[in-house]
Amino acid sequence: MKAEIEYLDLEKLEFSKAWEFQESVFKERVERKLQNRTLPEKDRHYLKNLLLFVEHPHVYTLGKSGASNNLLINDDFLKKIDASYFHIDRGGDITYHGPGQIVGYPIFDLDQFGIHLKEYVHSLEECIILFLKEMNIDAGRLTGATGVWLDPGGPKARKICAIGVKASRFITMHGFAFNVNTNLDYFSYINPCGFTDKGVTSMKKELGEVQDIAKVKSRLKDIIISYFKEVAGS
Repeated sequence: MKAEIEYLDLEKLEFSKAWEFQESVFKERVERKLQNRTLPEKDRHYLKNLLLFVEHPHVYTLGKSGASNNLLINDDFLKKIDASYFHIDRGGDITYHGPGQIVGYPIFDLDQFGIHLKEYVHSLEECIILFLKEMNIDAGRLTGATGVWLDPGGPKARKICAIGVKASRFITMHGFAFNVNTNLDYFSYINPCGFTDKGVTSMKKELGEVQDIAKVKSRLKDIIISYFKEVAGS
């Protein structure tokens, strides 16, 4: 079975609306997969894997295993900074989404790629690392933590991309948050991903200038699709 990937840019969309759309796509694929298992091969219908990109207004999301005290502000201050807050069903702790950040929601059937969830997360990290290498930014992984980091083993370890996912029947949802032109001040109101001793950064900060986010999206999308098709051997 050939693993096909369709790309959709949701552009700028509120978190709740994107979450609702993502849930509908995810559930459709889980249900289709269960139905296929009851049918002979010739009658099975496979839905394409979907890669969603989106930019959210200011929002904090807390994963199911996260600690609520990692949000360091109250409801009144959330309103003051024009941010919202959601406790959601992905893995990981608290993170921030906002303008200038690419949020990626790959809704992939991992069976089509022949990988498990741990390998999938590693693959997402690798795609970001490969992209940053093209931009002359040396990035890697931090032992014991997900996401993509700069200077991961050094005293100035800082995260440029957070990752938190969910899977059912080996179909994924949620994904990554990649800081391009992100306002990093918003991270000062949380313990990002539960860390109190690590920093955050963005392409803008590392390269010293505002990035063309449309170009970043285009190239990153190509890398992810190409990488996962190679993983699937299709």
